[in-house]
Amino acid sequence: MQHKRSSFSNKLGFVLAASGSAVGLGNIWRFPYLAAQYGGGTFLLIYLILAVTFGFALMTAEIAIGRKTGLSAIGAFKSLDKRFGFLGVLAAAVPIIIFPYYSVIGGWVTKYLAAFISGQVQDAAADTYFSEFIGGTFEPIGWFALFMAATSIVVLLGVEEGIEKVSKVMMPILVVLTIFIAGYGLTLDGAMEGFIYYIKPHMSDVSAKTILAAMGQLFYSMSLAMGIMVTYGSYMKKDNHLESSVRQIEIFDTGIAFLAGLMIIPAVFAFSGGDRSMLSSGPGLMFMTLPKVFASMKFGGIIGAAFFIMVLFAALTSAISLMETIVSIFRDKFHWERRNTCLFVAGLALLLGIPSSLGFGPLSFISWMGLSILDIMDFLSNSVLMPIVALFTCLFVGFVIKPSTIAEEVKITDGKFSGEKLFTVMIKWIAPIFLIAILISSVLSGLGFIKI
Repeated sequence: MQHKRSSFSNKLGFVLAASGSAVGLGNIWRFPYLAAQYGGGTFLLIYLILAVTFGFALMTAEIAIGRKTGLSAIGAFKSLDKRFGFLGVLAAAVPIIIFPYYSVIGGWVTKYLAAFISGQVQDAAADTYFSEFIGGTFEPIGWFALFMAATSIVVLLGVEEGIEKVSKVMMPILVVLTIFIAGYGLTLDGAMEGFIYYIKPHMSDVSAKTILAAMGQLFYSMSLAMGIMVTYGSYMKKDNHLESSVRQIEIFDTGIAFLAGLMIIPAVFAFSGGDRSMLSSGPGLMFMTLPKVFASMKFGGIIGAAFFIMVLFAALTSAISLMETIVSIFRDKFHWERRNTCLFVAGLALLLGIPSSLGFGPLSFISWMGLSILDIMDFLSNSVLMPIVALFTCLFVGFVIKPSTIAEEVKITDGKFSGEKLFTVMIKWIAPIFLIAILISSVLSGLGFIKI
């Protein structure tokens, strides 16, 4: 029996939910360390240019495909051209791989929030605190399960009553907390040096590596190439203006990424005396470096608790979108009831996430190319599948269904698509070239042949 398609109540609900999906851990820790690594203001400028060109084109295409077909990724591409049914399967595989290990990290965030709220600031700042925690067995799984339960409850409530209402509360709070922490961080001694480094571009820092790093960050920042925007697009009403919605999501997402850098880079500069090496990649920044920064601050316990509340909200909104995408895929495929589908997806994610949770402890002997189980899942989804999905999406739109098909969907509301020429050039020619370069460099970097 075909289920009735859910929808967001209005444009604001859609924009906040889609922005919530885009604003996640990639904005909070990945954007700042990449900005620090690739020239601060130089990386920021390149990212902004790419966001309004490459990001705009891909997000517009994905949302339009979802709204036009009224289906999640696995059915949307096939309904437009049966030969591209495989693309929907690839796109569906991305959130199925990401959601379990992302929720493991969400459990880590929840653990640190509990530590800061309970006054264990100095304990959390200790050198061995993080490694001892993730190296355990039952505690990491317990926090992972708690984060998963919170995510599942929101998705179980549905699109309008769950995702939309939660996004309308969480996203404004997230923005306020980010501005508050960033503002406080700028008052620290030595923070202005980091602020200047972060916002001042230096053309000597422009390189192919910087451009590729900024391009790769768009996938993380904007929830592209993982079926999420296709799914959310399928919930978007026809009278909601698609192009302006995409612009607003871009502004919201890029604004949060900018504020995250403003919040972290000056504070770490102040703590380290200008040592940018402390802005290391991976979980080390959020779970080892920043607790030390907070522990050294006046009111550090309060600031740290506010920071981890903000990170938890960001993690939850992205996890909700990942789970909703998977739920939508199974509902479209098997026509199951939402409740049963949510319970099935939650159970499946728990089973798939446990190896990633134990990969730093009891299962640490399992590795590939020096990567843990969680890192392997991250490499497979982000460095391999996502660029492939994005590349085929560009080819599909550019040369199979044609850009005019997307343009027609965008114009449904008022007959206008001001960015149509930019969209056509990006989706047919420029984006595919960049995506091939990203795929090659990501894979070679992941395999250890080059350092990006």
